[in-house]
Order: sequence, then C-alpha cells, then structure tokens
Amino acid sequence: MEEYVWPAGPEVPAANLVRESWEATVAALPVEARITGEVIGRQRFGVFIRIDGVANAIALAEITAMPHGVGLPALGTFVSGEVLWHAAHNHQVKVRLDEWPAADE
Repeated sequence: MEEYVWPAGPEVPAANLVRESWEATVAALPVEARITGEVIGRQRFGVFIRIDGVANAIALAEITAMPHGVGLPALGTFVSGEVLWHAAHNHQVKVRLDEWPAADE
C-alpha cells in the first residue's frame, strides 16, 4: 500500500452526494462541534476522514494543525477532533484532531 492515497472505495461517498448534502453537513457540524470518524485518505498535507453519524460528510485534518514531531494517522484509524471551519468551495469540514500519532508509530 502506498503511503499517500486519495479517498477511494465503497465506503467513500460520491462527490455529488457530498455536494448535495453540504447544507445539511454544515448544519449538523457547526464550528467547535466534536467529531469522530475513520481515516479514509492520506496526503502530504493531511488526512481525510469519513465522519461518523453524518451521511456524506468528509473532513480534512491538515498538517498545519499537527503538533511538531508527530505523524499522520494511518488509513483505517479512528480519530476524534473538533470542527474548525467549513470549506464550501470543496465541501470539506476542516478539523483539528485531538491526538496525532508519534512520528515513529
């Protein structure tokens, strides 16, 4: 498996469903809301998360919110965090994770 992968597979909502559900996503996940979910994609700039309990919602935890000296969570890892803002241009919920793995994990 490659270290960096885009979200893909049957568990990832289609782009049109994410777009169509955007208003409901924003209403369900206001800024400062707590989220949990599964890491479904990894890129150098952060991880994509399928958010539990909110159909067709995708979150992004960017490396700009990572503490120094930590790594990206692995695919399939369950994480939790807080909503920072909503990126309407690409229908992503931006989050800050509660914990990041140590760089050597």
